[in-house]
Amino acid sequence: MAGSITGQHGLRVIAVANQKGGVGKTTTAINLGTALAAVDERVLIVDLDSQGNASTGLGIDEKMRTISTFDVLVKTATLGQSYINTSIPNLSVAPATRDLAGLESELNNAPNRAYRLRDAIVGLRASQENQPLDERFTYVLIDCPPSLNILTINAMAAADSILVPVQCEFFALEGITQLKETIDFVKGSLNPALEILGVVLTMHDPRTKLAEEVANEVRAFFGEKVYSTLIPRNVRVAEAPSFGKPILLYDYKCAGSQAYIKLAIEIIERERLLGAA
Repeated sequence: MAGSITGQHGLRVIAVANQKGGVGKTTTAINLGTALAAVDERVLIVDLDSQGNASTGLGIDEKMRTISTFDVLVKTATLGQSYINTSIPNLSVAPATRDLAGLESELNNAPNRAYRLRDAIVGLRASQENQPLDERFTYVLIDCPPSLNILTINAMAAADSILVPVQCEFFALEGITQLKETIDFVKGSLNPALEILGVVLTMHDPRTKLAEEVANEVRAFFGEKVYSTLIPRNVRVAEAPSFGKPILLYDYKCAGSQAYIKLAIEIIERERLLGAA
């Protein structure tokens, strides 16, 4: 894989997380995954939301989800057994089912319950060692649920870094402090290497003063971690999942699609710098 960003540095694991719903986590995971796949990365999206929106948004019907991330986390299947190839070359998804909603009680007294996903990814890495380079995953993107539950903790414990989508609306900063505290807790107790990769501002409406005020507040809080690309509020972005397609395939020329391409370029550049470090 001559064009690979990660190259010899192996598999990179990024959790897309924010406990607030409707901020663009799934849309960001799907379209970042599509953009990475387009530049010859091999990407696995791990759907950890019981609503299964990432799976649906990539065209995976519920009937196809015979092995899901629930099975992976309760250790009745491996991550390698769970994933399904999408219609997009180089992009696969480990799908979610409604069973995930009951995972908290299922793992209530289980040992090392925060490390179930990490262990599954370790297993995936090991299973790839004997595969040709161009058949190995180079990125795992974890689409987290809109809460700070055992699923999000598993994602953070397994991830190299976290991508935080923040909506440009009035309550955007509500919970950001709590999210940061959770990240710090995981970093201090479960995953010392965990870092915030970046913060992406979503659903931005340049016509409103509020959007600019929120953007400035987020930049004041996170500093240089905030990407310069703003994802606009866009009808086509909202429509795309119902057709089982990323916005980059549904309407390549629309403003939302072009913004996600720019965001992907920014993220790829940061990844290149990390890889060179």
